[in-house]
Amino acid sequence: MRKQVLRYGGALLLLAILLAHVTQRLPLPLVDAFDRLIYDIRLRVTMPGTIDRRIAIVDIDEKSLAEIGRWPWRRDRMARLTTRAFDDYGARIMGFDLVMAEADDSSGLGTLDKLGAGELRNDAAYGAALARLRASLDYDSLFAAALKGRPVILGYYLSNEGSTSGALPPAALPAGAMRGHDIAITNWRNHGGNLQRLQEAAAGAGSFNPIIDADGSVRRVPLLTFHAGQYYEAFSLAMVRAYLGAASVQPVFADGELDSLRLQASGVAALPVPVDENLAAWVPYRGGERSFAYYSAADLIAGRLPPDALRGKIVIVGTTAPGLRDLRTTPVGEIYPGMEVHANLVSGMLEHRIKERPGYGMAIEFCALLLIGLAMIFLFPWQWPFAATAATLLMTGALVGGNLALWQYLNWIVPLASGLLLIATIYVWNMAYGYFIESRDKRRITQRFGQYVPPELVDKMVQDPERYSMDSRKAELTVLFSDVRGFTTISEGLEPEALARYMNLYLTRMTMVIRRHGGTLDKYIGDAIVAFWGAPVDDALHAEHAVAAALDMQAALQGLNVELVAQGWPAMQIGIGVNTGSMTVGDMGSTIRLAYTVMGDAVNLGARLEGKTKEYGVGIMVGETTRAATPTFAYRELDCVQVKGKEAAVTVYQPLGLQSTLAPEVASELALWEATLAHYRKQEWTQAEAGLQQLAHGAAAPRLHELYAQRIAAFRQTPPPPQWRGVTRFDTK
Repeated sequence: MRKQVLRYGGALLLLAILLAHVTQRLPLPLVDAFDRLIYDIRLRVTMPGTIDRRIAIVDIDEKSLAEIGRWPWRRDRMARLTTRAFDDYGARIMGFDLVMAEADDSSGLGTLDKLGAGELRNDAAYGAALARLRASLDYDSLFAAALKGRPVILGYYLSNEGSTSGALPPAALPAGAMRGHDIAITNWRNHGGNLQRLQEAAAGAGSFNPIIDADGSVRRVPLLTFHAGQYYEAFSLAMVRAYLGAASVQPVFADGELDSLRLQASGVAALPVPVDENLAAWVPYRGGERSFAYYSAADLIAGRLPPDALRGKIVIVGTTAPGLRDLRTTPVGEIYPGMEVHANLVSGMLEHRIKERPGYGMAIEFCALLLIGLAMIFLFPWQWPFAATAATLLMTGALVGGNLALWQYLNWIVPLASGLLLIATIYVWNMAYGYFIESRDKRRITQRFGQYVPPELVDKMVQDPERYSMDSRKAELTVLFSDVRGFTTISEGLEPEALARYMNLYLTRMTMVIRRHGGTLDKYIGDAIVAFWGAPVDDALHAEHAVAAALDMQAALQGLNVELVAQGWPAMQIGIGVNTGSMTVGDMGSTIRLAYTVMGDAVNLGARLEGKTKEYGVGIMVGETTRAATPTFAYRELDCVQVKGKEAAVTVYQPLGLQSTLAPEVASELALWEATLAHYRKQEWTQAEAGLQQLAHGAAAPRLHELYAQRIAAFRQTPPPPQWRGVTRFDTK
């Protein structure tokens, strides 16, 4: 238990911080931002995605401006729009998502009145004509007359800046309606309303103001706001009240807390509308933009709409024309028409889809966090990582599933971010603790183990330990031996420290080449390097990778020699032997120390091939099995040899590079060499000598040519036996 104090203490601290956030004792803005993101995701996933046919939007669009003229329109046209909607198309109620605060003097009536009171005041005919025309030229009166007696709702805005203008409708509730309850209602000092006579003629009006969250998005709209000592309603609430038949609005309290607003009209069942502590409702978005039927205002005024387009519907008049649009950022769109925010609220109220945060939502969240936190803190540390991960996923699924069920079936908004963050942080904390603390000793063992066996082998086995085994087994592999020629002479000419740097530089450069080609480094034996391919990870192209590594080692040596000479050190030459065959690979050694290595005849032959490279004057020598397994490379056949202790002869080769990149002159020289070697094996000494003389001009392998010239001279003195087939026998290793 003492070892677990840090684990328990850290997790309990995380739990305490999130519980303090839930109770608002330590508000965490990042958690709130995450909650807003989750709210938006839930909303988008569960939106109906359907169109509410009870609501229609009459749009003052580009087409309307082009046909009727620039905004603002004359009020006689607004009167015609209103009359058309009710009388010709049977609209049930209408709301204007517009503010008409200024008088319309576009008819010129004011100018005519000035003339009548001035130089034409004694003109009886002028006065009579003006009296006859006055009614038709008073556009505001025409619009007021169109509003009179019809269920039309106007809009206005509230502000804490600027000054007050226009008229407001009667307050929805008097100052004492909340009975002294402490409610965090939005409070405004000023307003921008409509013309007095328009407001008096209309059935009501409502405010447009939403609540803008910290990220600039509109998720809630206050249904009641406080202004000038009274409670005024939102545009959407006024629309629903008019739809229900001038319903009254009453606050409903539960356990001393405001729970909802109740709309009550004669002969109609009460309609509850959930609100939060700000007297705001969560906007139940149906979908993206145009989740309601749109009709052009020009078509309505001209009478071009389908007969049933507006019949019995709730009509909202607004604008989407560029420059006039009331655009909002919402969870379902960064550019969203403000009139659709109102339409979604109206639709949600009538369909009982307004979601709420229950008064005991904080208690639900607090208890869920406490249970989840204690379960994870005191149970998970004792589980294996797989079991802990599975339990975490199950707990996350249960939390998300339960939260979605409350959202979808009870219309409850219960914050989810704190629970998800708690699960994630405690899980990460436990896993990190297990990795950095509990596995510290294991990592020490692994690091020490890596000093005795190839580190790359340890890395591969750690990634997927089930796939690999250190047990000895037979396998077809390729081995590479590399040795520095004349190392004794080099070592005698360098000081011990210089020799160490000299060899470290060489071994590092060659080891990098081997690793780059996927080889497993077996061991260093003084100046010698032993590596193999095909274990512990299977490699179908192990022979090709080994030959490519050998060629690259010789190429890298050229660049290394430039560096060595620049430091005043001698250049070096290396010989490399590569052989493919069946080998035993695995842990081998004593009970005191083991090494992951390879053994077998094929390994021994690889070592012998490396030892003979100097005799043949080549940098690399490979066996015939390697040659057969790597058809993509071009080779020079060197000899057919019988090594000490073996009866079977082996053909050995020098790799020259890829067939596809072989230079034409090298290919020509190789063809001449093969012909010369054929003459040699047929004991056609004269033809073979002629071929060697011709090859001497290229001097691609002078030591090899010299070796065969010496053999031919010896065979001229002492001819080989009749059964000789060109096999060279080595009596030394």
